Amino acid sequence: MHLHSSSLLPNSIQFDTISDGYDQGGFAQASSIPTYLSSMKATCSKNLRELIQKYKISDYPIDCLVYDPFLPWVLEVAKEFSLLGAAFFTQMCAVNCIFYYVHHGLLKLPISSTPISIPGLPLLDLKDTPSFFHDLGVYPAYNELVMNQFSNPHEADVILVNSFYKLEDQVVDAMSKLCPFVTIGPTVPSFHLDEGVPSDKANNVNLFQVDSSAINWLNPKPPRSVIYVSFGSMVSFSTEQMKEIALGLMGTGFHFLWVIPGLGETQGYLAQEALA
Repeated sequence: MHLHSSSLLPNSIQFDTISDGYDQGGFAQASSIPTYLSSMKATCSKNLRELIQKYKISDYPIDCLVYDPFLPWVLEVAKEFSLLGAAFFTQMCAVNCIFYYVHHGLLKLPISSTPISIPGLPLLDLKDTPSFFHDLGVYPAYNELVMNQFSNPHEADVILVNSFYKLEDQVVDAMSKLCPFVTIGPTVPSFHLDEGVPSDKANNVNLFQVDSSAINWLNPKPPRSVIYVSFGSMVSFSTEQMKEIALGLMGTGFHFLWVIPGLGETQGYLAQEALA
């Protein structure tokens, strides 16, 4: 997605989009995570170049690309056109610090002993870190995606972090000695701060829209009577695996609510009443 603003007024912001090559089904349309990521890079980089060219001959040429480091190739495109590149880490500084140490070999994987000591952070246990830190075979595609965040931010013109100093002063001070960055957070919708943008009332901080039918189903259930299942947005199961998980949940004899990203336009839920 491309944002262009000719002034600071909210109604002057223009949105444009580029295709990732999976317009019919999105991420769920891809056969695997690695397939999606490689295809997205090829397709999106081509479409991003075309978008830059389109605006280059307009009254509002693009001056800077602000990009999520999960997509490091965006900086490569920016440099092709001699544009400024700003790496925007949307996770908090503590998370960036841990991944930075792993990427640069300052913290060796797999981690087998605790406590884990990283400057600016309290002592960590294995449960405080991603599972692939101590089991390299878990989600290898996601592991590569996360680590690649730190492949080229040192070449960016500025590094932005979704945090603020008073929240993470110790880790901010520690990371400032390793790489220069600017804390610009918290990045939450204006409506939740000062209602400065009246039209922003519909915005919220949920990754997916909440299905009211699931809430209505859940409300009358007794406390501690429902199993909640969510494997996150990056996991993709085969049909057979989905069946086995569903059968296992049904076999518990408890009510359960299973969140399944990719069903419908936003998010689906599989709710099951406990068997008598």
